[in-house]
Amino acid sequence: PPNIFMAGRKRKATESANQPNKMWGTSSSSSSYHHHGSTSGGARRRGGSSSSSRKEGGSSSGRASSSAIDEAAALKLFEDISDQEDPNVANMEGISTLCEQLGIDPLEDVRVLVLLWKMGAAKKPAEICKEEWMQGCNNLRVDSIDKFKALLPSLDIGFLDREDFKDFYKFCFQFNRQGTHKTLEKDLVIALLPICLSEGRVPSERLQSFCEFLETTKDESYSKITLDQWRSFLDFCYEVEDLATYDESSSAWPVLIDEYVEFMEKKAKDGKKK
Repeated sequence: PPNIFMAGRKRKATESANQPNKMWGTSSSSSSYHHHGSTSGGARRRGGSSSSSRKEGGSSSGRASSSAIDEAAALKLFEDISDQEDPNVANMEGISTLCEQLGIDPLEDVRVLVLLWKMGAAKKPAEICKEEWMQGCNNLRVDSIDKFKALLPSLDIGFLDREDFKDFYKFCFQFNRQGTHKTLEKDLVIALLPICLSEGRVPSERLQSFCEFLETTKDESYSKITLDQWRSFLDFCYEVEDLATYDESSSAWPVLIDEYVEFMEKKAKDGKKK
């Protein structure tokens, strides 16, 4: 069966069940997270785009020594969820099994992604390797299901400051890529954004209207969303609180953002006519 995970339930009903799954798919690629998106639909790039000082997968500070945990027990946990064909990795089927053991919903609970980010699952999309798992267990000082469960409250995204959240938000895009693809399907982005931007990270009206824009646009260049476009939406929400102050003539945002603002202006005008 397809590895339908976090956003799976939010997929459009018209999507054929035999189409390749675009979320949490098993990757056979050796591509790293440092492959940044193509330029489709993003003719303009925002100057000086900020990058997090933290590496993908959370902070490397405060690492515990190997003696801080029972490494044999941590390794056993990994072996229980690892792939039968490649015991050095745990793919989304194995991570889903871990979620069941932790009592959290792999389809809806954003803490799954926060945990993977904190554990440093960065080498390939949609999986965590044995080395990342062991290092993550040492960093987080966990070597049992009970300790993982005790960690869950701290995985709430409300505890992340703005810079850490930006890094986590980037991770959400990179982890959900499929294989060597550098973009995400538009439908997947529409499903993933409300999960990643929950708990008031951005104004709900802005989030809803942006998803509506993506759903209704006929522009084929937006059938796939790049990392630059993904990150720019969050930065735009932070930096432009009032759309009335937006000046397209001096804008350095991707064209996607310009067209979203035009969509909102037209929507406002149509509303006044009624």
